[in-house]
Amino acid sequence: MIKVLLADDQSLVRSGLRMMVDSTDDMECVGEASDGAEAVAMVRSRRVDVVLMDIRMPNMDGTEATRRIAELDVDTKVLVLTTFDLDEYVFAALRNGASGFLLKDALPEELLGAIRVVAAGGAIVAPTATRRLLDHVAAKLPSSQAPSQDKLAALTEREREVLVEVSRGANNTEIGQRLYMAEGTVKTHIGRLLSKLRARDRVGLVLIAHECGLLDD
Repeated sequence: MIKVLLADDQSLVRSGLRMMVDSTDDMECVGEASDGAEAVAMVRSRRVDVVLMDIRMPNMDGTEATRRIAELDVDTKVLVLTTFDLDEYVFAALRNGASGFLLKDALPEELLGAIRVVAAGGAIVAPTATRRLLDHVAAKLPSSQAPSQDKLAALTEREREVLVEVSRGANNTEIGQRLYMAEGTVKTHIGRLLSKLRARDRVGLVLIAHECGLLDD
């Protein structure tokens, strides 16, 4: 059973999400938080597999709450729900350890599917919305904050090819088909990428590839 915590400052939103989660056979809502501080406290005090995290909340926003949850010695994933796909707060939450983000107008089956993916250790990377978000934020970053190509120096040519495909939103099966390799080999390459680049998950790989300009080469 996937234990889900809802963090949103609007009670109506939480109620709708609770009904959706509790209507499934493999999930249950284990709590509701009206701000980030409450969400962090609840993660500390109970088992939570996935937090559905709103970004803009009073007292402590979702970005800071995500950072604090990532620092806890727990296996809790954060899935950000946001109204705006081009939101710098969402970018910061991804950098702080969120496993992905969805728009609040996502279909119920999309949201429930995303919860399952994140709970299983995967990441939600929407190719269009995520790329627009990264382009929007990267254009505003001072050049001194942009990582250099040195970060990719330790990668083999094959690993760079896999990283490009991951950054384009391809799943393991699609990567294998495009690069003519077995799916098990793809998983091995992704594992090495996560280790070499010290990324938390596929979202982290996308961010690194974009910041290093790999997709522009």
